[in-house]
Amino acid sequence: GINDDVTHTSLDFDPAFDIESDDIVRAMFWGLGSDGTVGANKNSIKIIGEETPFYAQGYFVYDSKKAGARTISHLRFGSNPIHSTYLIHRANFVAVHQFVFLERYNVLDNAANGATFLLNSPYGPDEVWDQIPRPVQEQIIEKNLKLYVIDAAAVAKETGMGARINTIMQTCFFAISGVLPQDEAIAQIKHAIQKTYGKRGEAVVRKNYAAVDSALAHLHEISVPDQATGSIQKPPPVPAAAPEFVQAVTAKMIAGDGDMLPVSALPADGTYPTGTTQWEKRNIGLEVPVWETDLCIQCGKCVMVCPHAVIRSKVVEESALEGAPAGFLTMDAKWRELKGQKYTLQVAVEDCTGCTLCVEVCPAVDRQNPERKAINMHPQLPLREEGRQNWDFFLNLPEIDRVDTLKFTNVKNSQLLEPLFEFSGACPGCGETPYISLVTRLFGDHAIVANATGCSSIYGGNLPTTPWSQNKDGRGPAWSNSLFEDNAEFGLGMRLTIDKQSIYVRELVDRLRGEIGDDLADSLLSADQSTEAGIIAQRERVVALKDKLVNAATPAEKDLLSLADMLVKKSVWIIGGDGWAYDIGYGGLDHVLASGRNVNVLVLDTEVYSNTGGQSSKATPLGAVAKFAASGKPNDKKDLGMMAMSYGTVYVAQIAMGASDSQTMKAILEAEAYDGPSLIIAYSHCIAHGYDMAQGMNQQKLATQSGYWPLYRFNPEWRAQGKKPLKLDSKAPKIPLEDYMYNENRFRMLTKSNPERAKKLLADA
Repeated sequence: GINDDVTHTSLDFDPAFDIESDDIVRAMFWGLGSDGTVGANKNSIKIIGEETPFYAQGYFVYDSKKAGARTISHLRFGSNPIHSTYLIHRANFVAVHQFVFLERYNVLDNAANGATFLLNSPYGPDEVWDQIPRPVQEQIIEKNLKLYVIDAAAVAKETGMGARINTIMQTCFFAISGVLPQDEAIAQIKHAIQKTYGKRGEAVVRKNYAAVDSALAHLHEISVPDQATGSIQKPPPVPAAAPEFVQAVTAKMIAGDGDMLPVSALPADGTYPTGTTQWEKRNIGLEVPVWETDLCIQCGKCVMVCPHAVIRSKVVEESALEGAPAGFLTMDAKWRELKGQKYTLQVAVEDCTGCTLCVEVCPAVDRQNPERKAINMHPQLPLREEGRQNWDFFLNLPEIDRVDTLKFTNVKNSQLLEPLFEFSGACPGCGETPYISLVTRLFGDHAIVANATGCSSIYGGNLPTTPWSQNKDGRGPAWSNSLFEDNAEFGLGMRLTIDKQSIYVRELVDRLRGEIGDDLADSLLSADQSTEAGIIAQRERVVALKDKLVNAATPAEKDLLSLADMLVKKSVWIIGGDGWAYDIGYGGLDHVLASGRNVNVLVLDTEVYSNTGGQSSKATPLGAVAKFAASGKPNDKKDLGMMAMSYGTVYVAQIAMGASDSQTMKAILEAEAYDGPSLIIAYSHCIAHGYDMAQGMNQQKLATQSGYWPLYRFNPEWRAQGKKPLKLDSKAPKIPLEDYMYNENRFRMLTKSNPERAKKLLADA
């Protein structure tokens, strides 16, 4: 219910009120988005509803994040029709598919007395009890719960299932619940597997079968002691250092108790603080990267590709390392300009999702052991406490001087810049967020972002936390989201407003020369802000201007004081996916590009409507299977870049970080420097493409090497310099197109369901 303590129009309710019959089986499953929990439970409902005399009902609660977010499945079944239109509050079966949830959520609050508790645990049956937080132990004892455990992640790894533990936990549920005879239940599960995954190929089906067959051998019932013996306490939802608002409001949302907040606790204007993902500490990565100093070449590639900005590097004076934790690693910095200083690379182990993109792109390989690189994955739990200490120390080290040290025009140098987009709720291995992170490293302290609805608005600005952050001076991207269809116009409105206010404030500076002085007025009006140094110098002048206007009395002086910050350059970015840019918002985008205004458009092209379930868009390539294109998309992908280049006044680039990170850097820097509209089309691998996201950057490389995704830059300024305006940055194709396409299920599926059509579409492509 809603506790409206502002208008007092809400109704009181009794949270303990329950009319549910005891003969209904009520089961709750706590899972992680993309671990397959929801899909398995949907299949379970079908099996129970179709293969038993029971009636069945399922309802699924999703977190606001992408894959890797919390999900709660509510399943009911019984001998009478079920008309319950509310969530389960008295479950007689509770399954927790992620052990870390015991620390983060009150997973057993809704368990009924005598219920069964199934736990996926990385600890064996002899040690698991001591690893369960003491408050959870007390609930298990108080409610007389039957406890079963399985290391589903180990079973999944052994059977080639990766992170998907769904069929393993589903098998355990049927075995424990007894709703079907065990052999019959397993047969039905395998039938559902064939039906669900058959189109993905026999190998996928076989792996799922193997997982089912191995599950019960790893399932153990735990004898519950008479009293709690654990020493582990549940940590608070956010660290004690979090700001007051985060402690009072955000923390309750993180803990899953946001519905209990009174209306008065919420911001009246809907504006929420930025940089709050840093307090969330989701701890969902089973493995995290570990740095090997003896191999590292300090190239910065792992920092650049990290989708959640959990890998970061700094170069500092050795004196800054005084008091460092014992396990804090450093090495001599490999920059001529930073000679004598120390380089460190650290990982936020509690924020890492374990995607392994960093390992895949690392070029530094041990010649004696080719499987060992300069960064390698290791189990997270043993590293958590040391990692937390190292990360806290790292954050307090000074940031690189952005003016007097290096030119931040290449990958190696840009790794030292602070990202102002961190720890988002994007899928593990996301192909979109590395581009956003890079933009914020380069321009974040003076960026204004209009974000189209889609994946980027969900992981970028949804409650309870936001990844858009700020530096030590309190500067960071100002972010807002309007609608799906009008994002380009929304961003143009920001640009027009900034331009109008800039014109007005410059008029005021000229008009009030007598009050502020000719020298300051001239320097404010003639400032070159094309470089970082120029922007910083202008900020200092604005501070001096505000000091002179501290006693502003006239309307003009007050206006100048309030608008003084508009004298500093603002970088406007319009960001969204292909569903917006190619389809629903294309008309507005075309208008904005034709306007000639100085905006930067970043299209995160996943070639499908990723956020809404994988529907085909005009960016979907020929032959790809998607919703509304089940037999393979019959026509070509729209060439958005060519259409924009036809104006002759728009900077256009097509980039793929995995194919060329240096070209990505060049394009983003050139686009922002161009005094006019720019369009960057960024290849963004996606979980909807149907392959292991750890291979995302390699797949981007193959897309370019096959000729499918050419890299180019079109700069109208080059024409004025007597040069050709178009530069092709990639070479001629050197691998067959199918070597790229058939790594992905979106293309490969058609070879199973309709091989003749797949062959024809490949030839057409």
